[in-house]
Amino acid sequence: MTDAAKRLIGGIHSVRTAIRHGAGGIDTLWFDRGRRDKRLGQLLSEARKAGLNPQGVDKAELDRLLPDANHQGVVASTEAPAAQGESGLDEVLAALDEPALLLVLDGVTDPHNLGACLRSADGAGVHAVIAPRDRAAGLTPTACKVASGAAESIPFIQVTNLARTLKHLRDAYGIWTVGTAGEADTGLYQADLKGPLAIVMGAEEKGMRRLTREQCDQLVYLPMRGSVESLNVSVATGICLYEARRQRG
Repeated sequence: MTDAAKRLIGGIHSVRTAIRHGAGGIDTLWFDRGRRDKRLGQLLSEARKAGLNPQGVDKAELDRLLPDANHQGVVASTEAPAAQGESGLDEVLAALDEPALLLVLDGVTDPHNLGACLRSADGAGVHAVIAPRDRAAGLTPTACKVASGAAESIPFIQVTNLARTLKHLRDAYGIWTVGTAGEADTGLYQADLKGPLAIVMGAEEKGMRRLTREQCDQLVYLPMRGSVESLNVSVATGICLYEARRQRG
């Protein structure tokens, strides 16, 4: 592994996810040799079964590796997760045995928001997250850290032409595209989100681009009862995904 391909992750959940989704990509795993608890012990057992050789170090060394982070007694040096292209999306969809649930991010630029969206997508059982290749956040160290393991567990697809990809999803796979827009006539909770579905979230402040909007089969709005006019994109994403999950049972 080259230095440019490495990143450090910490925390029981993040390291366990990295082990389960590719222990071969982990270069080194360090743990606090002075710590004795069940969760860490289970993680180390899982790591050894996966062929890793965890190295016990002092807690001070872990603090040096990941300063100002809650590493929970374990740090791993691992390959940064890589985005996939359009062919990766086709592979994901071809392997499904249930109606597709996709999240489309139309130009989300803040890596914190991307990481939070990935985390919500993983929790809601989304099969892939799709984003433009240009003028949008990618799988930066910040995004991966905020994602808390979701960057390793959920396919992240970067495409050259988002509108063309949405058309391909409809024509090739029969996937219904629902975009979010404040001026929509239908509320989120009145929309049918049970079939093959791609939920499209617009960028911070600007919302969806015109060409993306034109490829949506339906637009929905999130009911707002207070004084603010909109929600952070990662918060709105979680609400939309979990409403789709609720409808799917």
